[in-house]
Amino acid sequence: MSSELNISKDSESIPYYQKQNNEIELFEHAYNNQLPLLIKGPTGCGKTRFIEHMAAKLGRPLYTVACHDDLTAADLVGRHLIGDGETYWHDGPLSKAVREGAICYLDEVVEARKDTTVVLHPLSDDRRILPIERTGEVLHAPPEFMLVVSYNPGYQNLLKGMKPSTRQRFVSMRFDYPDIETETKIIQQETDIEHSISTQLIELAHALRVLKDHDLEESASTRLLVYAATLIKSGLDPIEACRAAIIEPLSDDEETVEALMEVVKAKMVVESNE
Repeated sequence: MSSELNISKDSESIPYYQKQNNEIELFEHAYNNQLPLLIKGPTGCGKTRFIEHMAAKLGRPLYTVACHDDLTAADLVGRHLIGDGETYWHDGPLSKAVREGAICYLDEVVEARKDTTVVLHPLSDDRRILPIERTGEVLHAPPEFMLVVSYNPGYQNLLKGMKPSTRQRFVSMRFDYPDIETETKIIQQETDIEHSISTQLIELAHALRVLKDHDLEESASTRLLVYAATLIKSGLDPIEACRAAIIEPLSDDEETVEALMEVVKAKMVVESNE
């Protein structure tokens, strides 16, 4: 029996995603061959939208988990609850995804404790099983199930990094911010903003990204550019839109914010004077 699975062709129901490289082809091959996938890339570069796009394209349900320090194995697998005077088992998102043959996406997986991510090991090798210790049940993943995790390599340190024994269980792809042409298309598609304004925003983003690792911990993401374009499209002054949607989210330091606003005024001056 062929391992290839049907792909939905209803483009209207598929979230918009602008292809950058061969990521769609690689995802489909990983899915068809029942391989887990790791996506590395900076904040706001399109990782989550890509997963939403692929889940819809493949016609699979999607369970997304935003990982954090307090995430436990029980949060993923499930736990016993008490209701109506009795105890019953409640599946977590990972167990639900396995049972339903869905895609389970763990966003920023390195934020989770290492003893939590260990539960992924039997699902991310050739066993493709999820043992539920509290009930004694062993779930066998159907061919449609796929495990996808992501993280921002820029956040990694000795305390928050993916263990090699975990990382090497995944097929991996790297995302970055799109090139100028692609990012312009994304902003226009998402907001229907004028081409001239989207161009100004892209130039601003590239000027701010040069400052990454010097004065800023994070760069101006594609997501923030979309936010700014949305505010401008609704009638907010471009300078104020950039302050609220791009600059303030990048830094809490007042001097840094004011310095970055000078860059905004230089790049958006034509738009604000119109």
